[in-house]
Amino acid sequence: MTTEIDWDHPTDPKPGSWQLDHVKQYVGSNGAEGQFWNGTQTLLLTTVGRVSGNPVRTPLIYGEDNGRYLIVASKGGDPAHPLWYRNLTENPEVRIQVGPEIMQGRARTATPEERAAYWPVMVKHWPSYDEYQTKTSREIPIVVIEPVRAAG
Repeated sequence: MTTEIDWDHPTDPKPGSWQLDHVKQYVGSNGAEGQFWNGTQTLLLTTVGRVSGNPVRTPLIYGEDNGRYLIVASKGGDPAHPLWYRNLTENPEVRIQVGPEIMQGRARTATPEERAAYWPVMVKHWPSYDEYQTKTSREIPIVVIEPVRAAG
């Protein structure tokens, strides 16, 4: 099933959004520009749309832990999970671009113990995560992405 996914032609954020501008800068410079943004680091996450079955690309802040990448499903403290998170809970196969490097990976929600350890790490990257958590009754998940192979 996943071999039919056209990872190289994902749907990007909607026109006119800062996210689309960020993705275009990141991709257009092969990761030389865009990886570092507003004092932190970002990657491009591509998930498989749970309804469409098509790849969807999103820029996100990330952290690292022993070769794994950490991202936060905050949606700015919205009561609902972001669409990208809902996508990867249906299909954990993802693609990420970190700077110039593009790789396939498997994503999973951090365990409660991992979340407790990773939350302070991610707040160092983006202090607003603490504020976002106070704005919602849902526990904001942290996602762990384990690279499985280079894309291509």
